Amino acid sequence: MEVDLRIASAHSLKDKRSVVKSIVEGSRRRFAVSAAEVGAQDSWQRAHLGFAVVASSARQAEEVLDDVERFVWSRPDVEVVSAERTWLT
Repeated sequence: MEVDLRIASAHSLKDKRSVVKSIVEGSRRRFAVSAAEVGAQDSWQRAHLGFAVVASSARQAEEVLDDVERFVWSRPDVEVVSAERTWLT
């Protein structure tokens, strides 16, 4: 899953990194997914995050990604611009 975020409260790359780190590490810890900032590294109010999960069934993977997406959407410090899922079988 790829999520494009707007971080209006960030006034520097340091502010942005704090928010991104919190989301990436929180999702790794809570949902056991792989997560990383995959784009817009030089933009201080935008972030492009990637999340990946491996599961024994598509349904299980979908449930985990639903949880991750809810976690990201619940953050008051970010605006989700887009979220897109890609499936590999």
